[in-house]
Amino acid sequence: MNTQAGLPESFAPPPLRKLKDTGLTVVMMRDIMLKTVFRKNVENASDIAAAISLPTPLTQELIDMLREMGLMQATGTLHATSGNEMGYQLTDAGKARALDALSQSEYYGAMPVPLEDYKVQVKRQSIKNVRITREVLEASMGHLILPEGMIDQLGPAVTSGRSVLMYGPPGNGKSSIAEGIRAAMGDHIYIPHALSYAGQVITMFDPIVHTKVEDAEAGLGSSPLRKSSARHDTRYILCTRPTVMTGGELMLKMLDLNYNAVSRTYQASLQLKSTGGVFIVDDLGRQEEPPQALINRWIVPMEAGYDILALQSGEKFEVPFDTLVVFSTNFHPNEIFDQAALRRIFFKVKIDGPNQSEFLKIFAMVARKKGVPLNEEALIYMLKKKYPAVENLYANYHAPFLIDQVKAICDFEGIPYQLRPELIDRAWENLYVKEEKIVH
Repeated sequence: MNTQAGLPESFAPPPLRKLKDTGLTVVMMRDIMLKTVFRKNVENASDIAAAISLPTPLTQELIDMLREMGLMQATGTLHATSGNEMGYQLTDAGKARALDALSQSEYYGAMPVPLEDYKVQVKRQSIKNVRITREVLEASMGHLILPEGMIDQLGPAVTSGRSVLMYGPPGNGKSSIAEGIRAAMGDHIYIPHALSYAGQVITMFDPIVHTKVEDAEAGLGSSPLRKSSARHDTRYILCTRPTVMTGGELMLKMLDLNYNAVSRTYQASLQLKSTGGVFIVDDLGRQEEPPQALINRWIVPMEAGYDILALQSGEKFEVPFDTLVVFSTNFHPNEIFDQAALRRIFFKVKIDGPNQSEFLKIFAMVARKKGVPLNEEALIYMLKKKYPAVENLYANYHAPFLIDQVKAICDFEGIPYQLRPELIDRAWENLYVKEEKIVH
């Protein structure tokens, strides 16, 4: 696995020692601080520092600077709950400046990280540095019964950090395998609260995509001393490697910056949020946009290692693309892509349905897990009478589906869980719908 896993400080963004280390202009820091104090009503230096994600000494420097500008003033009140810290508030001029700044952009809170600095951090924690061993990948797929040789195919694909296309008939675990790939990543990276580019702020951290790692889990402790002398740039949050999973709802506009015209703020695209992690496109071919159009949108990022986004002004700029893209489809690739697109997808892995022997293993495993005793007569009936009617096409989802159906029937009938041919018949009616015309 990644040799850096469990040691997040080995690629931590360097801690901030001076205000100039932020890479931000004094005007941007001034306005964000004024807006934050105005919106959050925080008063002492340590609370303001937590709100803007800067170390307390640097926050105090900003407070002193704003006091000299006549935008903040001391309240003359010591706050006992925060170590007898002096309280501060905005002056009338400070409130006016805060309102003016809010009219230009509603963004307040954590100081952003300049895009160029973030690019350096992305290289430090690149997904291409992750080295996943056979043992780790097998462990993450341990709940699945995979065809022989599947790990041999998936391993090089995952550890290369390149794109993967999984295809095959529905119901055979492509989504589960994609989730297993995500679970195999396992380590932690640093995600900025927000990015800055050309004077604009782009919010990056998204609690739906990014899972924060608590100090105890990261082995960092949480003593007051550690908080006052952070070992990394506090504008970043330590998170597990992100996973973005989309299905039929995916639209091309989700891969671009999301601009809110009311608040005049930007939110990072799904692709940008997935930096350092995995982007899973499930059920490719079920989206409104044709699969070829979606793949075309990924061609430059996958080949060049960067994506191109645009501001409302039309200005285009490059952002890092450091993402393992996993496509999953029920269609044959030749049906939905041209050869040029297929060439650019580095690994293609076919996920077939199980054969009869594999299906029986899955059925036995699921039945045991769900507390349904096996019955030889019922199994033979299913294999000899039911599956020949569907050309002996087995799928991985059949076992849990049928067993759950049988359990529901037993619950309704008030009998112990069991397998019998007549119960298989009743369950089968919900597995396949008969072809018939409905008269309206």
